[in-house]
Amino acid sequence: MAVQPEIKKKTLLQTVLDAADDVFTRITAGIPAAEVRRMIRGEPPGRPNPRLKPHSEAFLLHIKPTYYHESVTRFTHTFRLGLLSTYLFFVETITGLILMIWYAPTPERAYSDMIRLLSNVPFGQFMRDMHRLGAELMVAIVTLHMVRTYLTGSYKAPRQFTWFTGVILLVITLFLSFSGYLLPWDQLAFWAVTIGTSMAEAVPPAIVGETVNLLARGAPDIGANGLLRFYLLHVLFLPLLLFLFFFVHYYKVVHFGISLPSSEEEVGQDTANKVPADRRVYFLPDVMIDEASFLIGFTALMVLATTFFFSAPLESIANPQSTPLHTVAPWYFYWLQGLLKIADKTIAGVIIPGVLLVLLAAIPYLDRNPSRRARDRRVAIISGIVAGTVMIILSWMGTPYYAVRAAPAVEVVQELMPEEGAGLVREIGYKHLPVGVYDTREHPVTDDPEFNEVLHEFAAAIARYEEKDPTFNNAYGILKITQEQPNLKRITWEIYWVSPEGVEDRFVKTFFLHRDSLYWEQYGLKNFSFLRPATEE
Repeated sequence: MAVQPEIKKKTLLQTVLDAADDVFTRITAGIPAAEVRRMIRGEPPGRPNPRLKPHSEAFLLHIKPTYYHESVTRFTHTFRLGLLSTYLFFVETITGLILMIWYAPTPERAYSDMIRLLSNVPFGQFMRDMHRLGAELMVAIVTLHMVRTYLTGSYKAPRQFTWFTGVILLVITLFLSFSGYLLPWDQLAFWAVTIGTSMAEAVPPAIVGETVNLLARGAPDIGANGLLRFYLLHVLFLPLLLFLFFFVHYYKVVHFGISLPSSEEEVGQDTANKVPADRRVYFLPDVMIDEASFLIGFTALMVLATTFFFSAPLESIANPQSTPLHTVAPWYFYWLQGLLKIADKTIAGVIIPGVLLVLLAAIPYLDRNPSRRARDRRVAIISGIVAGTVMIILSWMGTPYYAVRAAPAVEVVQELMPEEGAGLVREIGYKHLPVGVYDTREHPVTDDPEFNEVLHEFAAAIARYEEKDPTFNNAYGILKITQEQPNLKRITWEIYWVSPEGVEDRFVKTFFLHRDSLYWEQYGLKNFSFLRPATEE
């Protein structure tokens, strides 16, 4: 009965406001509205500090440190690479779940579902482009995160196991991206994965290699079973594995703290968890605002890049009977493809990558130098730079520009109108291809400047290969564009040259291009390609 006078003193409005504040405090896991106002104004917290309560009450914040050392909150210390890696994984999860709604992992449906997604689903192309761009960025940023950790010596005691889990996360990220490579079921993906999985056959002994290859493909060749297995790896098994190692990795990061700049610690000491009160930066609100602002800005850049600059590639539908010219692995495996060009498949595809992975994971245990300062780690830093340079060189060797060349005439057409990919002709489009016959010996010029660029590049490519290849002499080309049907043009490339034996040879390749094609892959089908002496015609 004693509390009744107190209740009577409250107005209805005050009662409602108190109830609203109670609900707000529950939602924020312990921070009342008055404290949020103090945070927004930049005022110090009350006592006891209510801003610490969410770290013990909230599900998401309980894994975040309550405060950081001010030195590790500087952008240039970590470049937020760990935060970006985590954020991109969640972007991939959200966009991937949306894409799953319109996708069925069967050879009969996969490619047509991609076309339907890109042409008939609102924001379907944007969502796929965002997913692909996020995947590429995630691989790059996780790699850069490892590089930064290595260069700053942050893998040293007591963070050896943290580094090890980071290596595992890097490997999972690579295979997570690679497993999604096959899902569009186009030519580029099909043959890249076919070549990639074939390396499993090189695992010794032969019975083990054959078994691993069969398990990966689900059959002797990539088909329905292989597509389903890669789909399940991509959407279920690898994400679960990544979640597991991410939480182990993050627990270790929080447990030991982010390593301080080496100049602020004595050699052999680790004081990341011993943060003086005057150098503490609390997560709420300072670090949270910094991280949220950074991620909002990064997301805006991703949206702009996806909208105006980036387009996820989609080639023609997978055809097991036709191997495209210059099939390449994803860019992050170029170095492996480069190795395969200079060494045996077992050595380049199994032994060397295995040894490199073991050495990478063992770096903290092999490097006995207690100092993290750059001047004391010249050998480690120079070794890392040399290893990075070798990887870049091997990656270049993995591209079609090194040790893989078809006949000059084939390469000329491949540059202008490749079997897989856009090329200059498809980029200018149907309306910029006037009907006619154009001979490079006559230096033709039309009223269309974009088509004139095609003619110029055609003649320049022939001249360039004529200088490089002694078997490609007195070469010239003829480009024929005919109206095959309403809204359908036939594009025929003819290249003539004289062999060292004095015989005139000819290469002919024909494509069709449709006016209303949304994607050239639907209609840019090659008709025939042959190489024979002109006298046989």
